[in-house]
Amino acid sequence: MPESLSPYDAAPGPGEQWTGGHVAALRARLGLSQAAFARRLGVRQQTVSEWETGRYNPRGASATVLRILAEQAAAYDAPPANGDDA
Repeated sequence: MPESLSPYDAAPGPGEQWTGGHVAALRARLGLSQAAFARRLGVRQQTVSEWETGRYNPRGASATVLRILAEQAAAYDAPPANGDDA
C-alpha cells in the first residue's frame, strides 16, 4: 500500500521518483476521480490505479506530465504577487 501524503505534498522532490502516494495526493489535490485523472493524463484508469497501489511507478513522459500538473496546481496555491487577496 502506498504511503499517505498530504495533497500539498503531491510532487516528489528533485531527483525522486513518483510513488503511489504522490500520484494519489496529486489526484486528491486536483479533486479528480481516477477516471477523470486518467483522461486528463491520456492513460487508462487502470494505470492510475496501478500507480496508486504501487504496482508500478510512473516514468518517462507520464512522470513529466505529472510534474507539470503538480507545478500548475502549486501556482494556484501561491499568494498573489501584489499581496492582495482579491
